[in-house]
Amino acid sequence: MNVLVLGSGGREHALVWKLRQSPRITKLYCAPGNGGIAAESECVAADLKDVSALVQLANRLHPDLTVVGPELPLALGIVDEFQSRGCPIFGPTRAAARLESSKSFAKEFMQRHRIPTAKYSVCSSSQELAEALKLFHAPVVVKADGLAAGKGVVIAQSKEEAHRVAQEMLAGKLGDAGARVVLEEHLQGEELSFLVMSDGERVVPLVATQDHKRVFDNDQGPNTGGMGAYSTDHIIDAQMRDWLMAHIARPVITGMKAEGAEYKGILYCGIMMTARGPQVLEFNCRFGDPETQPIMMRLESDLLEAMEAAVAGRASEGDFRWSPEPAVCVVMASGGYPGAFEAGKLISGIDEADRMQGVKVFHAGTSRRDGAYYSSGGRVLGVTARGADLPDTVERAYDAVMKIRFEGMHYRKDIAARGLKHLRAGK
Repeated sequence: MNVLVLGSGGREHALVWKLRQSPRITKLYCAPGNGGIAAESECVAADLKDVSALVQLANRLHPDLTVVGPELPLALGIVDEFQSRGCPIFGPTRAAARLESSKSFAKEFMQRHRIPTAKYSVCSSSQELAEALKLFHAPVVVKADGLAAGKGVVIAQSKEEAHRVAQEMLAGKLGDAGARVVLEEHLQGEELSFLVMSDGERVVPLVATQDHKRVFDNDQGPNTGGMGAYSTDHIIDAQMRDWLMAHIARPVITGMKAEGAEYKGILYCGIMMTARGPQVLEFNCRFGDPETQPIMMRLESDLLEAMEAAVAGRASEGDFRWSPEPAVCVVMASGGYPGAFEAGKLISGIDEADRMQGVKVFHAGTSRRDGAYYSSGGRVLGVTARGADLPDTVERAYDAVMKIRFEGMHYRKDIAARGLKHLRAGK
């Protein structure tokens, strides 16, 4: 069968890499893809902001299944358009994707369905903002209501900073995404990325991961799209997994169906493990990036079969088989990221790293010309390893990182440090 993956980042490379292992796939496309993806599938030009053009692309390629990687096409209603034409597609509808495309909708939904989350206030004017800030203690989390390409969340250390940042959003700094802002209490604890797959009724958990959002070691500096992630069976135990399913994942899926927006696809639950219990920070309506990279490294069953089951309404826990071995992804970024950066830097050492046992280099922002790879994005590579235990896997991932070079590159040197600390403490 023919399969089309939409997207161009490290997440999409990991999905393409895993889908390519399915014996049932005869032709694999990625639109638009990147330099590394082109080595594993046929990349075709595409504008992910143009749903009608993506429909035309599908009419030309005739995929038996389309897999949506990033959030924007989902928010624009690509699933609705494909479904109306009888084209099988993996992902939630536009109405269901509001859980990600509108922070205010997500917060109000969680309140309606008693899903644990931080206290909040939604503001659409300066007057509402001034009144709402009286209800919070610093630091205050300020979020643009809409999609802002990873730039819509600021942890303000004072009420004055929160007021200034929110005012800038309301004044149009982030375009329509900031037409409304959400203020939230700042939660303390460790973050957890808990992903599940749903067919609209049944909910199946994936292995847990932990992301590293800040750009510098020890969680310093501004937020990014993610500087690395790791997955191990020790992140949460079976009891906590069952609690998250019962109190967060299943209530979301049943709640969305009750409200007339059946949810099919991946639901990413960003959770803070606080002293008062798990609290939802955000929902994403697709695979995370870079969480997908270690998840795919641990997946031993056929990803295509699981996606088909979700689309057909027959998802089950038997769709997934997982390696007990941990996986670690270290993101290598361009100089200046997450701020301004220069692209077009020659990259060396990728092939050498890729040849290492248990290592896969996923491309996030690369292009290929004249037989060489060049940087083309803020996050350039996701060097991912799987090993016998977490210390071995971390060492293997960083050994691979050390083989790669490009001008201005930087990366965190403490990916999975919290996991190693818990191991040493015997937790």
